[in-house]
Amino acid sequence: MTKKELFHIAEDYFQQQGWTAFPFQKQTWDVFITGKNGLLNAPTGSGKTYALWVAIVLNYIKSNPDYKTKNKKGLKAIWITPLRSLSQEIAQTSQKFVDGIGLPFTVGIRSGDTSTKERAAQKKSLPDLLITTPESLHLLLATKDHVKLFQDCNAIIIDEWHELLGTKRGVQMELGLSRLAGINNNLRIWGISATIGNLEQARQVLLGVDSSRFRESVLIKANLKKKIEVRSIIPESMDKFPWRGHLGLHLLEDVVKIINKSRSTLIFTNTRAQCELWFQALMHQHPEFAGEVAMHHGSINKETRIWVENAIRNESLKACICTSSLDLGVDFAPVETIIQIGSPKGVARFLQRAGRSGHQPRETSVIYFLPTHALELIEASALQKAVTTQAVEDRLPYLNCYDVLIQYLCTLAVSGGFYPKEIYPEVKATFCYQELTYEEFEWCLKFIVYGSSSLASYDEYKKVSIDEDGRYFIDDRGIAMRHRLQMGTIVTGTDITVKYVTGGYIGSIEEYFISQLSRGDVFVFAGRTLEFVRLKAMVAQVRNSARKKGKVTSWMGSRMPLSSQLGELLREEMQNFQSESKRTPEVKALKDIIARQQEESIVPQNHEFLIETFKTREGYHSVFYPFEGRLVHMAMAGLIAYRISLLQPISFSLAYNDYGFEILSDQEFDMQNVLDNNLITSEMILEDLEASVNATELAKRKFRDIAVIAGLVFTGYPNKAVKVKHLQSSSQLLFEVFRDHEPDNLLFRQAYTETYEQEIEEYRLREAFERIENQTIVWKACERPTPFSFPIITDRLREKLSSEKLADRIKRMQLKWE
Repeated sequence: MTKKELFHIAEDYFQQQGWTAFPFQKQTWDVFITGKNGLLNAPTGSGKTYALWVAIVLNYIKSNPDYKTKNKKGLKAIWITPLRSLSQEIAQTSQKFVDGIGLPFTVGIRSGDTSTKERAAQKKSLPDLLITTPESLHLLLATKDHVKLFQDCNAIIIDEWHELLGTKRGVQMELGLSRLAGINNNLRIWGISATIGNLEQARQVLLGVDSSRFRESVLIKANLKKKIEVRSIIPESMDKFPWRGHLGLHLLEDVVKIINKSRSTLIFTNTRAQCELWFQALMHQHPEFAGEVAMHHGSINKETRIWVENAIRNESLKACICTSSLDLGVDFAPVETIIQIGSPKGVARFLQRAGRSGHQPRETSVIYFLPTHALELIEASALQKAVTTQAVEDRLPYLNCYDVLIQYLCTLAVSGGFYPKEIYPEVKATFCYQELTYEEFEWCLKFIVYGSSSLASYDEYKKVSIDEDGRYFIDDRGIAMRHRLQMGTIVTGTDITVKYVTGGYIGSIEEYFISQLSRGDVFVFAGRTLEFVRLKAMVAQVRNSARKKGKVTSWMGSRMPLSSQLGELLREEMQNFQSESKRTPEVKALKDIIARQQEESIVPQNHEFLIETFKTREGYHSVFYPFEGRLVHMAMAGLIAYRISLLQPISFSLAYNDYGFEILSDQEFDMQNVLDNNLITSEMILEDLEASVNATELAKRKFRDIAVIAGLVFTGYPNKAVKVKHLQSSSQLLFEVFRDHEPDNLLFRQAYTETYEQEIEEYRLREAFERIENQTIVWKACERPTPFSFPIITDRLREKLSSEKLADRIKRMQLKWE
């Protein structure tokens, strides 16, 4: 069958739907059929699924022209998705196409939500297309006959590759791809990415280094300009001294007006706690929305999530308040309007969410930006600029994740065993392990057999055996079961299942929140007000409460740091707000705040670095404004405070947000002395970091995750999970053993590497210092706090006061300083 005839099959189907294939879709079909691997870059809602699924089907038809009558059973293709919520949409789209052209293909889903019965059926006979997650793929690789399962698989598609890149799930995917390519040399590997800056590197990570697979691959760009309209929701009045405390709820009625004007609206929040608060407030103020407004986040049970997704699709919901659980790929064509509550902290995330609206080619996406405090309007203005330039962040890939490699080697050992000399070249061909020496690989092999030199006396760390042929294998059923239960790289706090006393399942909450509750306490979760009854076998039993208010469920790790890309745009935008070169609604709304800031200090231009000092009843404040994000400011604050303490013995308390940081002391120090001694410098940054930041404590926390992934500690059986504090103490003990007796242990070294790269973001810290060295430092000795410093001061108070007391205290401070 010729290409023209093959394309005609797809184009006929498209014509029946009233569509026309895009050039990028046809280009993908063409290069796929000729045997190429590659990366497809296309905006959200442009038909990426049809580009690659149609290519897979047409390639099959090319080899099987009698496809309507004869179909060889077995797995033909795998579709990897990072989120379970994407699976249903991809399955429906894929099945609809093969049914439409008369191809007897089956499409199946395998994820954490798949029932045991369905998994067992899949094990006997896999569908033609399997839609799965990285974790579920590795569980299949851990089966004895995995080579037989995958030997006829001709294609694997990694959807939303930008979401996996720069994470350990991405590394896990790299290893999975290396194994599948080892089983079938003709396997075609393709990635799909909507928003990413370093596309070329993303393609290299996907396909591996120095391989013919990469050298002969293609990067296809859709070149479809997506029009995005950003509208700011501006309050009628602005506090001259803004603070981050309202969660945007003071603008709730503005949101209600938008909901009523739109057929359907998605309201994005950055955290699950914020999602719960907004849903509760909306239901409390507008009970008429009951049944028309829903909530969606990752901790709500599967049935409710699927119901919400279908309700959005068929337009039976007016609005849904959600988190990043609806960021990706789910095709909600009817969604008319998007509202973003607070700063999304990154350009790529903002563009992704904007793309949920007008989720069709050539449609305009409309996104409203709701600031949770006044200064976020500057971010709104910066994001409007980012939308026109499409300048999105890079996702930096990981290197040498020894914990993921150790887990992978155990997976292969469980699946019937492996020979190191066969597996090492496959591992070495991945981007993550391109610098892995054979000595380091051997260390990992010894680790899974003996448990490293300092643990050689303890049998519990000896998992893998070696037979006479040199095959590494696990035949102990207990070890194999524990490995399968703990497979994956997402390490969070232990989840507690939440059920009614009568048995109905509601969702799951992290253990640390449940541990704070006593019998009779009322809390808000999944849009319900619940009374805590008891904790029994890792299940929190609850009943509905008649009370309207309660504690709002919170999750660890809620705060996202500002991306470097958005930080840069923010610094550029300061200049426009100061010069009033823009006459936008945001500039007008912030006019009084900017005027007050200029009166008390300055609004720093892009070539300036601002430092403010002033005295209050609390002590002597020094506030620095790098605009580099919370994580960088946390490290920079500790480092500069340490350097100041070398000049003069003094104690400090520190506070920081995404815009800057504050050093507060009870005695005055000379800022001119700080500048004269060049303390704001990138010189000796690593040495001073080690002295100023408690890197060992941070590394201990990071080591817990590494120990879980590497299988050094066991997280427990279903409904018998090990408590987080016990995991922490077990991993801390191992950390101290390695520190004292085996400092060259690769996992121990990895904990420090990850601490500097991920927790402290040392590379961004260094770049920030180097930028400041080339800026003009402007020191302003102020009489009182400025509008820019106010949110940082109030963030410090937040740690000490309840929400009500904090609001009262801030009101008094605002009145006094105004």
